[in-house]
Amino acid sequence: MAKILGTILVLVIAVLETSAAAAGFRSPESLVRNVYAYYGDRSSDLTNGLPHDTATARQFLDPSLREAWISLKKKPYDFLVQSTTWKLGAISIAILRKQFDKTYVAVAFDNNGRAVTLNFIVVNGPDGWVIADVESPHDSLRMFLGQHQN
Repeated sequence: MAKILGTILVLVIAVLETSAAAAGFRSPESLVRNVYAYYGDRSSDLTNGLPHDTATARQFLDPSLREAWISLKKKPYDFLVQSTTWKLGAISIAILRKQFDKTYVAVAFDNNGRAVTLNFIVVNGPDGWVIADVESPHDSLRMFLGQHQN
């Protein structure tokens, strides 16, 4: 009887760990790589930019950004590629610094021949790494979402 209860307990813990890990990512670099995995040739929904749905927001974004991300319907451009269209070149990802609970990740890539640099501010929450904000040279994701709230 003890073996059966032990096995059930192990299975329950494994399921809980799997569901918690689905909300965030194991490293800041993994988080950023997975964001840009959505920016392909638009041949499917998985390559049409980071979706603005609840599941994606829960997986990628800090709770303070989720509602604004989901409610964004009319956007002048995609903030994460700084354009309405994209054809991305190689993506460079580097940890700039770790400061208290935040990690700053520099991202650089070429989009349709134009150099783009962004700084992701990520936090490691109970469910893994998620985005707290993204800074461009002119703006931040948080400000962008606030300006284009629907």
